[in-house]
Amino acid sequence: MVDPPSTPDSALAPDSEDDVDSAQVAGPASRPCGPSSTRSGGSTAPSSGPVSISAAPGAIPIEGDPTHYLNRELSWLEFNARVLAEARSHEVPLFERLKFLSIFFSNLDEFFMVRVAGLQAQTQRTIAEVPPDGLTPHEQLVAISARVHALVDDAYQLWHSDLIPALQRAGIVIVRPDELDATELSALDDRFRTDIFPILTPIAIDPGHPFPHLRNKMINLGIMFSREHEAQEPGFAVIQVPPGLSRLMRVRVEGATRAFVLLEDVIARHVKDFFPSGRLRGTYPFRVTRNWDLEIDEEEGEDLLETIQAELRRRDRGNAVRLEIGFGEGAGTSVQRLCRALKVDASHAVYRVPGPLHIADLMGIVADDERREYRDEPFAPQVPPLFRDVEDIFAVIREQDVLLHHPYESFDPVAEFVSRAADDPNVLAIKQTLYRTGGDSPILKALARAAESGKQVTAIVELKARFDEASNIQWARTLEQSGVQVIYGLLGLKTHAKALLVVRREKDKLRRYVHLSTGNYNPQTARLYTDIGLFTANREIGEDMTSLFNLLTGYSAPPKWNRLLVAPLGLHEAVLGLIAREEAHARAGRKAEIVAQMNALVDVDVIDALYSASQAGVDIKLAVRGICCLRPGIPGLSERIQVRAIIDRFLEHKRLFRFANGGNEEIYMSSADWMPRNFHRRVELMIPIVEPATRARVEDMLNTVMSDTTRTWELASDGSYHKLQQPNGAPLLRSQHRFIELARERVKLSDPLARGGGRFHILRMPAGTDDGGPRHRKGAKKKKGLP
Repeated sequence: MVDPPSTPDSALAPDSEDDVDSAQVAGPASRPCGPSSTRSGGSTAPSSGPVSISAAPGAIPIEGDPTHYLNRELSWLEFNARVLAEARSHEVPLFERLKFLSIFFSNLDEFFMVRVAGLQAQTQRTIAEVPPDGLTPHEQLVAISARVHALVDDAYQLWHSDLIPALQRAGIVIVRPDELDATELSALDDRFRTDIFPILTPIAIDPGHPFPHLRNKMINLGIMFSREHEAQEPGFAVIQVPPGLSRLMRVRVEGATRAFVLLEDVIARHVKDFFPSGRLRGTYPFRVTRNWDLEIDEEEGEDLLETIQAELRRRDRGNAVRLEIGFGEGAGTSVQRLCRALKVDASHAVYRVPGPLHIADLMGIVADDERREYRDEPFAPQVPPLFRDVEDIFAVIREQDVLLHHPYESFDPVAEFVSRAADDPNVLAIKQTLYRTGGDSPILKALARAAESGKQVTAIVELKARFDEASNIQWARTLEQSGVQVIYGLLGLKTHAKALLVVRREKDKLRRYVHLSTGNYNPQTARLYTDIGLFTANREIGEDMTSLFNLLTGYSAPPKWNRLLVAPLGLHEAVLGLIAREEAHARAGRKAEIVAQMNALVDVDVIDALYSASQAGVDIKLAVRGICCLRPGIPGLSERIQVRAIIDRFLEHKRLFRFANGGNEEIYMSSADWMPRNFHRRVELMIPIVEPATRARVEDMLNTVMSDTTRTWELASDGSYHKLQQPNGAPLLRSQHRFIELARERVKLSDPLARGGGRFHILRMPAGTDDGGPRHRKGAKKKKGLP
C-alpha cells in the first residue's frame, strides 16, 4: 500500500488555490496507508519531491474558466428532476410513484428554506459570494425560479393527467365537498361544526389588525370580501389551517374504496360562517416557506445548547422566501398585497399551483393500503451469516473485519453490538459520535444503560445537524441524566464522522473494537439509505479511534494517524494527493483509474485535479447521486470522465473510492462527500479497506453500481441528465435488486433453512465469563438464531 503524495502546506487552509504537485509518488509499499506526518496537529503524506510534467497535447487550461463548472444549485435541481422522473415512470408501482412525488415536494421545501434563503441573504450584502461558475446570487435566483417553475408545472401535470386517474382506478379519490351526495355532505358539515370550527381563528387585516405572522410551511386561507363603501380597498382576512388536524378527512363516495376531502376545502366551504355580514369575493389557499437555517455564533455563545435553543425559538420568524398560491377565486387581485406583507419578490418567489398545495401531505391516502400490486416487492434486511448464530460477537470481530451493506443487510447487528457492549462486564468504555439517530433508538437506550451500570460512556452529539436540532437536544439531555458524558463537538466544526469505539478487557489487556460507517446510527434511515458499515478490531485503526475521540473531547490532535484520513486535518490534501498519484501513474504508462461513488462533488480543487488526471490519461468513473459541479466529456479537458447517477427504491448514500495505483489498488470508505464543507468545516473520516475479502466485496459493490443499466442517469457536459439507454438485446442490471439478491443468497448459502429477514438474535454471554476468549469453536454445536 502506498501513501498519497502531499500538497504544499498552504493547501491546509480552506479554499486554497494552490495546485497539487501532479507527479509526486510516495515511497515504499510497506509504509502504512494514509498521511504519516503532521502540521499543527493535522496530517499530510510524505513527499518524494515535485517532478515537472508538461501538459498533454490538445489539453486546454484548467483554471479560471467559469464554463468548466456547473452551478451547485441548478445541479441540485436536476437531482430533484430525476426524483420527479421516478414519479413519472410506469415501471415504478403506483404507490411508490406517489412516494417519489412526495419526496420531490419535500426536497423543494428544504431547498428553499436553506439554499434559496442563503442566496437571498447574499443579495442584501455589500459583498456577494460568486461560485466558480460565475453566476451572481441574483442570477442564480432568477435561474432557480425559472427551473423550479417548470418542474412544479411538470409535477402538477403529472398529478392531474396520470396519478389521479391511476389512483381512481385503484379506488382512491380526493373530492371536493360539493361533489358529495347530500347525506355525506350533511355529515361532513356536522363534523366541521363540532370538530373544526371551534379551533379556527379568522384574522381580518386592517389598520387595527396588522398582517399576522404566518408559520413556516403551514397552509392558510386568504379571504377577499367587499367593504361597506365600494371605494374602499377590498377587505382581506386570513384563516390558518390548524396543523394539529389531519389535512385528509375520510368520507364515503360511491364506487370508491377510499375517499377523502381536504381540510382546507372544508374550511373554505364555511367561510361565510366567519364573516356573515361580508360579501365574499373569493377564497384561496396559500403557503409560505421561510428561511429555516440557524445563525449561530459559537464563539459568542457561552453555552452552545442554550444558544441553539434560543435560535430554534426564533427560527419560525425567518424571512419568507417563497409564496405558493393554490386554486381559488380572488387570488389574482391579492397577490401583490401578500407579497408586500411577506416582503417577497413577486417576479420569482411566487408559485401559482393548479392543485392541492404540498402534495407530500397527501401520502396518507395510501398510508394503510397494503395492496402489494401497488408497492415495491417486500424486502426485509438480511442478518449476515457471521452474526446469525454466535454467542460472542466480539470473537467474530476479533477474527476478521465484517462489512455490512445497508439496507440489504440488517442494521440490527450494530444496535446489538452496542447493547452487548452495554451489558458486558468486561467492557470498560464506549465512545460514539451521534449525528442523526432518530427518536426511539435502541442505541441511545443501550448507551444510557451502560452509563447507569458504571461504564465510561462518551457521546459526541452534533447539535447543529440541520432540522434535527430540537430532537438532538432532547435526547442529549436524556443521555446526560443517565450519566453519559455528552460532548457537543469542536468549536466551529460539525462532527459528521460516523464512529463507535468499544474498549474491552480481555486476558489482562485491553482490546479496542471499532465500527465505522458511511451513514448515521439511525435504524429508520438504515432501511432507506444505502450505506456500508465496517466492524474491525484492527489495532492501528483502534489506536486512531482513541486519538479521534481525544481530539473531539480535548482538542488534542495526535502526532500522526496510522490509517485514518481525517478532516479538516489533511483529508482534502490526501484526496488531492491520491488523484495526483493516479495522474503520475498514467503519465508513466502504469495502470491508472479512479472509480468513486458519493452524494456530491463540489470542491473546485478536487474537480480541477480530476480534470488534470483526465488530461493525463486516467479513466475516471463517478457515481454522484446528487450535486455534481464537474462537466464531463469536454474535449481536451474531461473526455475521460464519466458521471452517472442512480435513482431507485433506496437513497444512494454510501461513499466509496477506488484508486488503481499502478496495479497496487487501494479502496476507501468515507463519511465525507467531495465538498468544501466536508473537507474544511466538518470532522470527517476516510478509512482504507485493508482485509482482502472485504476489499474484494467493496470492489464488487462499485462494479455493480457502475454496471447499472435500468436506473442510471448520465450527465452531459451541458449539465443535463439523460436516462442511460441500453442497446436492444443487451443484458439489463438493476444494481439495487442485485444487492437484494446477493444478501439473500449469502443467507441461503450459510443455512438452506434460513428465512430471509429474521430478527437478529445473539445468545447472551454468561455474566461470570471474563476470559475474553472465542465462544464459537470448530465442531461445536450451534444454536439456531431466530428466523
